[in-house]
Amino acid sequence: MNSKSNGAIQAAIAKGWKPNNYLTNLSMAYFANPADFVATRIFPICPVPQSSSYYYKFSKADLARDNVSRKPAFGKVQPAVMGQTDDTYKCEVDQIIVGIDQISALDYSRSRAPGVADPRRAKVRFASEQMLLHQDVLFAKKFFKAGVWTNEWEGKASSPGSNEFLKFSDSNFDPVHFFDERKKDIKLSGRRTPNKLCLGLEAFNALKIHGDIIERVKYTGSTANPATVNERVLAQLFGIDEVLVLESTYNAAGLGQEDMEFICDPKGALLCYTTNAPAIDEPSAGYIFTWDMLGNGQFVAFDQYEGEKGTHSEFIEGLMSCDMKKTSDDLAIYFKNCV
Repeated sequence: MNSKSNGAIQAAIAKGWKPNNYLTNLSMAYFANPADFVATRIFPICPVPQSSSYYYKFSKADLARDNVSRKPAFGKVQPAVMGQTDDTYKCEVDQIIVGIDQISALDYSRSRAPGVADPRRAKVRFASEQMLLHQDVLFAKKFFKAGVWTNEWEGKASSPGSNEFLKFSDSNFDPVHFFDERKKDIKLSGRRTPNKLCLGLEAFNALKIHGDIIERVKYTGSTANPATVNERVLAQLFGIDEVLVLESTYNAAGLGQEDMEFICDPKGALLCYTTNAPAIDEPSAGYIFTWDMLGNGQFVAFDQYEGEKGTHSEFIEGLMSCDMKKTSDDLAIYFKNCV
């Protein structure tokens, strides 16, 4: 570039001209960390052949009763009763559609710009993340809020009563003893020891710095590897298979506005027992029933199609069909206002 053309460019910039080539190796895209979305990591996914149907529920009272009695001489005992009922699920279909202007996309395709400059790639990722976000929103509505579970406890600043506890942030709260007692409650009512503890971010942070927790781990570290309190450490202390922190975020406001919030209540917690996979001989606090609405074996599906003639547009479509359903109140306790 000679000095004359350089001077012309400087003069054009002074008059308000701006370069029209975008950086292709950087963008300010607030996509979430995929690991933040946890809805399908807590309750097992159960694929179903029909969008709505029934499933069996066997009587806990009959299964847990001692039905064996002494055989009378020359006679027989009465047949034991093993009662059963049924319940239903219903998978509704949710959808998202995002458009691409083919004309404005030409600049990107002709320049062969990589990465973020490709509108199709960006919008496919947008649609995919929307599905993950929506799953967490459904999880919060169906499982992780006050009023859902029959067994519900509330944190108090002082003098807790029945189904109440000192907040996790209170120095007098005894976390290990408290969760041992709640595990015992679930074992007694549901015949299973809970294996998952789901924590809102503020509830997790309060436990992480609680004096009783720190006291139990402070001698386990070294200069090279200082003692830390994370999900794995809490799981070991509480005798639970897995502790999950629910920290996905979303914009709770409408179009053109912004109100960033955590999807799941950051002050809440859920202790529960779930199976790792659908089972006919085990209970689970909840299930995610999933229906492959397109018959392709996927409950989340994507498609790309052309718009109407003359619009020079195309669309990316996402479909999802599931029913997040509470299946056993006996196997879960929800804790609200933990901090």
